[in-house]
Amino acid sequence: MENKGFYRKLLAIAMPVAFQNLITSFVNTIDVFMISSLGSESISGVGIANRVFFLLHLFLFGTASGSAILTAQFWGAGDVKSIRKALGISLTLGMGGAALFTLGAVAFPEFILGLFTREAGVVAEGAGYLRIVGVSYGFTAVAFAYMFVLRSTGVVKLPVVVTVIAVVLNTFFNYVLIFGHFGAPRLGVQGAAYATVAARAFECLLLLHLSYRFAFPTAGKIRELFSYSMEFFLKYVKIVLPVVANELAWALGVTMYAVVFGRMGKEVMASMTITQTVEQFAFVLAFGVANASGVILGNSLGADRKDEAMAYAKRFLKIGASIGLGMGAFMYLAAPWVTGIFRIEPLVATYVLGTLRVFSLFMFFKVMNLVAIVGILRSGGDTAYTMLLDVLGVWVVAVPLAFFSGLVLGLDIRVVYALIMVEEVLKVGFAIHRTVSGKWLKNLASDPVHAQV
Repeated sequence: MENKGFYRKLLAIAMPVAFQNLITSFVNTIDVFMISSLGSESISGVGIANRVFFLLHLFLFGTASGSAILTAQFWGAGDVKSIRKALGISLTLGMGGAALFTLGAVAFPEFILGLFTREAGVVAEGAGYLRIVGVSYGFTAVAFAYMFVLRSTGVVKLPVVVTVIAVVLNTFFNYVLIFGHFGAPRLGVQGAAYATVAARAFECLLLLHLSYRFAFPTAGKIRELFSYSMEFFLKYVKIVLPVVANELAWALGVTMYAVVFGRMGKEVMASMTITQTVEQFAFVLAFGVANASGVILGNSLGADRKDEAMAYAKRFLKIGASIGLGMGAFMYLAAPWVTGIFRIEPLVATYVLGTLRVFSLFMFFKVMNLVAIVGILRSGGDTAYTMLLDVLGVWVVAVPLAFFSGLVLGLDIRVVYALIMVEEVLKVGFAIHRTVSGKWLKNLASDPVHAQV
């Protein structure tokens, strides 16, 4: 019965999250598919422009993860008051960061894209997209904060419903505005940007409306959200700062890969834009399990059931291993079919096929790291260790290998990508050892600071 209860809860959280990521990845794939028909300059320009959103995405993931870590434990302890204060801090940090990213995207798009490529056509296409899509960043920040807190309190269906509606709208507006259907002007990549702004705004407003309409734990008044004490804020920052630093340092490292890809040529950049879009699609189930592990383990730790949390953590590692091996094999076999979906030049298609197969060979390690680092270790607030592990892996191993192999030696993109993936292999042993050691098993909800807020 205990096992049945575990798997029932796992499926109740993981499957909606996986489905939400599946829908999001699907629409991203459709976006890339539609834009790919406009040529390599368009797809490369949008791919580089989306690196700005990628940085913002990971910053928001860091700030929202802090609230999710605390919320899962507060929910286990039955402390709704502290949940709303954690949400308020997440909104404060997220919207502040989004404002800075919007300023850069709207005011300096050519400068930002010029850091990645010297090709004027790519910069022109990307700048037109970035200047418009930057307006959506604030809506994304609010939606992120609410979705993460809702998931941590077991409300997983609402974010899924809202996301599905938003991505359907995004896809429809892409079709209309990119190609000029139904009497609309043919706007190309700028049409894709307008579609994204409309979808993100709708997603944010609908999520807020439903959250308060059904009085979920996130439905706090302004005073409840933002009247947190300085002690509470500092406790939050102590947990979230390593996560934000982790995500941003990792994101900057991954952005350095884009610098390498961009300087290897527009065909390489176009191929990696497609490959990384497909990667998101392949990871949906793993993301669902990682999210579920964070919630389930956080609830157990908040209720002070540490033995249960350790037993569950080991189970999650086994589940992650099964997903990594299974999806890796599937992606290797499906790579030719996936490549054939896109209307791309023969050289780009060759690169896509090769990099997808490289990705499939390393997928086991990537899934294990995702479940252990993002799901298990962070659930107990072990964020300083996970930051150290990720930052060293990217900046000491992957980034130097990317620059040396790609720009100094001029190796094929498939070899460069394989060398970048080596950091995943090196990290996995440390992540599993830390999990088994039990040093991450901390009850954050029992801290006396939370009794004062």
